[in-house]
Amino acid sequence: MSRRRIGFWYRLAAVIAKPPLVVLFKRDWRGMDHIPADGGFITAVNHNSYLDPLSYAHFQYNTGRVPRLLAKAALFKVPIVGAILRGSGQIPVYRETTNALDAFRAAVAAIERGECVAFYPEGTLTRDPDMWPMAGKTGAARVALMTKAPVIPVAQWGANLAMPPYAKENKVRLFPRKTLQVLAGPPVDLSEFYDREPTPDVLKEVTETIMAAITELLEELRGEKAPEQPYDHRKARLEQRRKAAGEDHK
Repeated sequence: MSRRRIGFWYRLAAVIAKPPLVVLFKRDWRGMDHIPADGGFITAVNHNSYLDPLSYAHFQYNTGRVPRLLAKAALFKVPIVGAILRGSGQIPVYRETTNALDAFRAAVAAIERGECVAFYPEGTLTRDPDMWPMAGKTGAARVALMTKAPVIPVAQWGANLAMPPYAKENKVRLFPRKTLQVLAGPPVDLSEFYDREPTPDVLKEVTETIMAAITELLEELRGEKAPEQPYDHRKARLEQRRKAAGEDHK
């Protein structure tokens, strides 16, 4: 999709969402020059707040290349929101159902049409205690290897300060006014993987390469180093279960 073809539904969403974002937040946007002017591509974005999809979408909307985000299928059933999601071409994700592959096929088709598809490779809000990106899932890697489309890493910070994830009180903290930082980097070099069979090990390696690029950008935004090993939520849950089982047998 070219910079000129944004469409009615995306413009409607922008009319609704942009004014409060502009009024309530400051912006620190960098790396827009890394967003391709033409052709299909993938963006891979970290996720640390329920607000950050709006922050990221605002950033990318202003580049003229609107993203097709993968969103939970349940959101498409919400009045008004669902109509905007469907009309603007967002991609529903059906987890653990017979329709689970539909999102993958839709993402590949969108890229082949010359559009941008945005992935949150972590699959959910980060559980890392310090808000660093977690170990990623392989969806973006699968689509990247199939399409060989450029993968643009994007890091963001600031939405989590206004709307902290998993906050017990679930409060929105708008004041003092927060800065929504978004930084896009150069395409991740995945060429060494293109001629290899997409085995689970290869997909894991590609995913780790993508997540490392996102984390490096977030280090630049935060001005500090991330942990050597990304937080693995699955392993952490297994460890918690083992500990709980051990305590039950005491």
